[in-house]
Amino acid sequence: MNRVPCGIRGTGHAVPERVLTNDELERMVDTSDEWIVQRTGIRERRIVAPGESTSDLCIAAGRRALEDAGLAATDLDLIIVATVTPDQHVPATACRVQAELGATRAAAFDVAAGCTGFVYATNIAANYLWGGSARNVLVIGAECLSRITNYADRTSCILFGDGAGAVIYGREFACGELRTSSIAADGGGYDVMYQRSGGSRQPLTPELLAAGEHFLVIRGREVYKFATNKMVELVRHEMASNPDLELGVVIPHQMNQRIIEAARERLELSEDRIYVNIQRFGNTSSGSIPIALDEALRNGFFAEHSGRLVVLCAFGAGLTWGSVGLRW
Repeated sequence: MNRVPCGIRGTGHAVPERVLTNDELERMVDTSDEWIVQRTGIRERRIVAPGESTSDLCIAAGRRALEDAGLAATDLDLIIVATVTPDQHVPATACRVQAELGATRAAAFDVAAGCTGFVYATNIAANYLWGGSARNVLVIGAECLSRITNYADRTSCILFGDGAGAVIYGREFACGELRTSSIAADGGGYDVMYQRSGGSRQPLTPELLAAGEHFLVIRGREVYKFATNKMVELVRHEMASNPDLELGVVIPHQMNQRIIEAARERLELSEDRIYVNIQRFGNTSSGSIPIALDEALRNGFFAEHSGRLVVLCAFGAGLTWGSVGLRW
């Protein structure tokens, strides 16, 4: 079947005003700025204010993407929000986003795929566009991970931040033609990163909440090995899927600086060919790639890579992973 060409029409991102620095974390838990930077590369992260939610970040990022694209909200056919921290379980956070944006023609739903959420949502959007059933799709990756982070656990609380990134993919596009995308999962690793309580298996009770059973649980060593191997594998997969294009740059999920560096060295890429902003935002899960993509676009990161392959790649809870190949 012939595919309808599509690509990036507009981008935007939104992060909370509150900055949580490593120095502040030193006063909250047994850690230090040196320890955090050495192991993760993170110096600060953004944290939502009381009363601020995932949808608030989504709406702000979505509006900026619409402005960047020169579109009205009514031009959207579909809105997909990738998140594991929705405003509530029912209804989808995407529905509030649709209503607040005034995107009255758009269908709306959420996708939960951990840190791979934005890539999963992009894969879905691409198939709607390639198949001709949509003209403009708004994809948002957003998280309020501070709501489920255990700030007494020094191994995990140093990692996470809040934020949202939005991309409008359309048949008329300014850059980043969607060429290829793949997604996958290994449910056997569901307990590598997970939340014990809060769902139908173990609904929250006052006792479970007081015990912190709603916090994220992470098995760090397994995550490190999995993520490093997957990043290398995903970049190579997109290169093989686009043999006519020279690799330009990579926008990876911002999980950990050491993971990104280890993968970069194995791929034999120079530092200026991988976009990294984890030092300022931490790991924002589904939000990390679209936030980085918007920043990279606005600061001219792609200027020397016209006509080359740009790879987006992510890996996360589930276990899930996926990649996107764009012709710049």
